[in-house]
Amino acid sequence: MNWTLEVVTVPVTDLDRAKEFYGERLGFTVDLDQEVSPGTRIVQITPPGSRCSIALLQGMPPFPGTGVMAPGSLHGLQLCVTDIEAARERLLAAGVHATPVMHVGASGWEAGKGGTWNSFLTFRDPDGNGWWVQEAPSELSER
Repeated sequence: MNWTLEVVTVPVTDLDRAKEFYGERLGFTVDLDQEVSPGTRIVQITPPGSRCSIALLQGMPPFPGTGVMAPGSLHGLQLCVTDIEAARERLLAAGVHATPVMHVGASGWEAGKGGTWNSFLTFRDPDGNGWWVQEAPSELSER
């Protein structure tokens, strides 16, 4: 049996603002925007080429025995691209603050690209949820 990661929940305060950010500004596909029960709305979006979607929720009661993430508390989710400079330029053109490209070097984080799998940048959504972008050597379908 496979255990596939297919949906990640990202805590946000305003679904419409988050939908605009991820859908229109970042260009992710809006797969679903539905009120599944009175007061409970789900917006599901998928980054281009990804096998994992992002669920933005409003009014969803926590599953029994689980905790609740506050908006802006999610950090470290990672997107992969094959051209990190082009990804940064796209983010900046969309009005998203993206850090300069960095890599891990002998003294910690250093400016510029590193070797294979060692080039990163970060950005935040309007709630402060932090995302990493990593340069991959090829498309996922080719790995």
